[in-house]
Amino acid sequence: MAELHDLTAHELSLAFRTRRLSPVEATKAALHRIESWERHINAMYLVDMAGAMKQAREAEKRWRDGKPLSLLDGVPITIKENIATKGVPTPIGTAATPMTPAAADAPPAARVREAGCVILGKTTMPDFGMLASGVSSLHGISRNPWNLARNTAGSSSGAGAALAAGYGPLALGTDIGGSVRLPAAYTGTFALKPSLGRVPIHPPYLGRVTGPMTRTVQDAALLLNCLSQPDPRDYMALPYEDRDWARSLDGEAKGLRIGLMLDIGYGSAPQPAVRAAVIAAARLLEKHGATIVPIEPFLTEAMMQGLNTFFQARALADFELMTPEQQGKLLHFIADWCRDGKKITGAQAMRALGQVMAMREAACAACQPYDLVLSPTSPITAYAAEEAAPGNDVSKPFHHICFTAPFNMSEQPAASICCGQDEDGLPIGLQIIGHRFDDLGVLRLAAIYEQLRPALPAWPQPPA
Repeated sequence: MAELHDLTAHELSLAFRTRRLSPVEATKAALHRIESWERHINAMYLVDMAGAMKQAREAEKRWRDGKPLSLLDGVPITIKENIATKGVPTPIGTAATPMTPAAADAPPAARVREAGCVILGKTTMPDFGMLASGVSSLHGISRNPWNLARNTAGSSSGAGAALAAGYGPLALGTDIGGSVRLPAAYTGTFALKPSLGRVPIHPPYLGRVTGPMTRTVQDAALLLNCLSQPDPRDYMALPYEDRDWARSLDGEAKGLRIGLMLDIGYGSAPQPAVRAAVIAAARLLEKHGATIVPIEPFLTEAMMQGLNTFFQARALADFELMTPEQQGKLLHFIADWCRDGKKITGAQAMRALGQVMAMREAACAACQPYDLVLSPTSPITAYAAEEAAPGNDVSKPFHHICFTAPFNMSEQPAASICCGQDEDGLPIGLQIIGHRFDDLGVLRLAAIYEQLRPALPAWPQPPA
């Protein structure tokens, strides 16, 4: 049997049902793992030991009485800091935000609480969630368990690090430009960015989703069963799809027409190791009956500059509501980026939104001829932990998210799954992209690839 902290949610659920293990044992193992790792990686904004143990004891009693709330009852989970949990401040990663306790659980937090998951605490994120990095003015630097000198990516930075370190098998993250997929790529874990509206959130926003982050595809599907339950607070939610996602994963590569995108047209070129790993994954699927077709680049500099301008204007709107004292507490990289937005006119902001819509149209058109599309999740592996972006270049904040951000704007589902490691032992992410609403197709291909891929190295261990 694997170490207790390495068991999947599916394995824990089965062990609870057969009474080989209890939620109390699983929670103690997760908390011990946090104690062993946390001083090295700084993945947690808050650890609720007393609350977690209370929840675990309640779950243990439900399993003993044969009345679990769900298959995930008693399974440990972490929740990203910006997903509100009642009574806990939600500062959105920045020291500039007042520490006001949340009045209620956000929809994703409510769903996992209703399912009986044991909430270990809240994970870290960068300022405003506007960085694909683990650097925060409030939380400090979150580090990658595979190499403490390297970045976790972001903005679900602590969530990815926590999974790789074994802080329980489940995590909730959010994604508006790659923020669950990029940490998954950098930490060798799995994440699904669902179709916009598949998982109800509050407040909803253009491109923003909550997604399951796990170590396995099956666990992500189990978590999606809970997260996709309807919530009237999300006025952009999709109609509820009554499906058991975890029982719908069976499929085969044979007959699938899969696009392969190694150059998207903008941003950093894939590093040789990344390119080779993604090609190898495509060839493995081809060996098992899929047809692999190269895709021409579709993303333009104007589109990505439009996206940058749009989000810069959005961030400036929030920045200008802050007092000078609050502005001074913001991460300098983000503050400089916001201030640079003051030169944006209203007409320029509207033209930027037009470029975002052009990006959306181009992304959907590029994927239309194929059942699914493969690409790198990130063109690079984990960069320096202290950097807010590769090279700390405020003029190029989006160059390393070029493969992920377009599919937030197009509302398409996309996942990241580990497809190997580079020469330094850093994980490489394979992105799987589906048509709008085809979350099941993405999960199925991820499950197929997960079964076919070569064995991966053992999970990292805490320094002595």
